[in-house]
Amino acid sequence: MAIIVTSKAKLSRHAQRSRITRAQFDRIVARGLPLAPYLGLTLQSVGAGKAVARLAGRPELLRPGGTIAGPALMALADFTLYAVVLSVIGPVEGAVTTSLTMNFLRRSAPGMVIAEGRMIKCGKRLAYGEVTLYSKSDADPVAHATATYSVPPSPGS
Repeated sequence: MAIIVTSKAKLSRHAQRSRITRAQFDRIVARGLPLAPYLGLTLQSVGAGKAVARLAGRPELLRPGGTIAGPALMALADFTLYAVVLSVIGPVEGAVTTSLTMNFLRRSAPGMVIAEGRMIKCGKRLAYGEVTLYSKSDADPVAHATATYSVPPSPGS
């Protein structure tokens, strides 16, 4: 699967390495995203234009009927895509979500939720990607999100 990037300084189609490590991402989260540990969001892996994260299935995140609440799933998708974007542009903390669309496909069983994100296109000012979410206990997706991030200008731009 090819990653399309329009900025020379970003990730080329043939790049093999992420521009951020899991440890760097974890430090950014510890400094500036206090909601992530509260919700139980953790990054499992990050690669060039892709990331895998998880949401711990805490009882506080369940809605009536025993399913994971939609806002928690949206937070997981956004968290995952933030890692994907930083894997392409590097540890630029000023990248922010400008839009996020979530389609809930089926009930998420109580328990851990896994998110797999990938970059679709990254330009000089905007990055666009997708995330598919799965209950740990089921191979069928529970939700799919697409999002656009605003990429801050490079120094001197």
